[in-house]
Amino acid sequence: MKITAIDTALLAVPTPKPMALQYPQHKLVIAQIATDEGVRGLGYSLVFNGGGAEAVLTYLDTRLKPALLGEDPLYVERLWEKMFRVDMGIKKQGVAAYALSALDIGLWDIAGKAAKLPLYKLWGAVNDRIPAYGSGGWAKYSVEDLIGEAQKYAALGCKYYKMKIHHPDPAVNASRVAAVKKALGPGVRMMVDVNQGRDVLGNLQQARLLEELDLVWYEEPVLADDYAGMAEVAAAIKIPVAAGENHYTRWEFKELIERRAAKYLMPDVCRANGFSETLRIGKLAAAHGLQLTPHLIHEISIHVVGALANGFLVEFMDWAPPDLFAELPECKDGLIRIPDRPGHGMALHPKALEKYRN
Repeated sequence: MKITAIDTALLAVPTPKPMALQYPQHKLVIAQIATDEGVRGLGYSLVFNGGGAEAVLTYLDTRLKPALLGEDPLYVERLWEKMFRVDMGIKKQGVAAYALSALDIGLWDIAGKAAKLPLYKLWGAVNDRIPAYGSGGWAKYSVEDLIGEAQKYAALGCKYYKMKIHHPDPAVNASRVAAVKKALGPGVRMMVDVNQGRDVLGNLQQARLLEELDLVWYEEPVLADDYAGMAEVAAAIKIPVAAGENHYTRWEFKELIERRAAKYLMPDVCRANGFSETLRIGKLAAAHGLQLTPHLIHEISIHVVGALANGFLVEFMDWAPPDLFAELPECKDGLIRIPDRPGHGMALHPKALEKYRN
């Protein structure tokens, strides 16, 4: 089998309210990989809020796409190494990592289709129903917005809900979290996300006000590059720290692990250099007794969690319009069942390219 063409596109997709109050659109970098045997793979990277998506597409088209044309797509590991080493002067973070991720996801889609297996079974299945946590709770939401969104996810059976704590006053954040927790009742546990918004002292102050709320985790307390600061926070507060959505390779996660900076690791398959590297990160986490809970992209991240014994949760953020994908896996009783379709099982809606092409 040989790769004969890679068709790419950039899609700009509007978000629904209330998310649109914070982020009016996201962008998808699409790569559709064709082969001489008629097997096609869909790869994509979600660029949250759209920042830099054009650069991701340009790097994919000009640097990585030529490295794959004519190659056998089933040699996924070899092609990952080839793409990773195309430009040794550019670290595989940010733009380059998003681009590599889209192509790696597409290659694995082909591999699964060629084997006539969904990816989680190809990789060695653990579960076919993955627990999901509802995610959102943006800073511009009113308390009523927060409660409404949280209750929407609870109505789907989600036993977990995550919200942002972005207000400069820690007491305001604590009151918002407490209001949502009270509305949800004892059947739903909560997580909070700082999104790299505080320094070490600010996090210590904030966490103290949240310790009595039985939170599952306290996410991204400091800048993702500040490993020492994150480790200091993790050692000082009573809530487990989660991190990883802004870390891109196994070596960065190794740093998080060795510094004991996080108890929950959160690679994003569209940022962390695709399925290939995310699986490596997951197995590295398992060797240290840590759980993996991927960031976003629940519709394909379910395969990673379904293939790893230390897979915990997927992040369910209900943002995609019904005419973006042909079919999204549903959340029922708080679980997302992995489709039994070969590959990752996702396809664009027939009119998505026409409607959302940027």
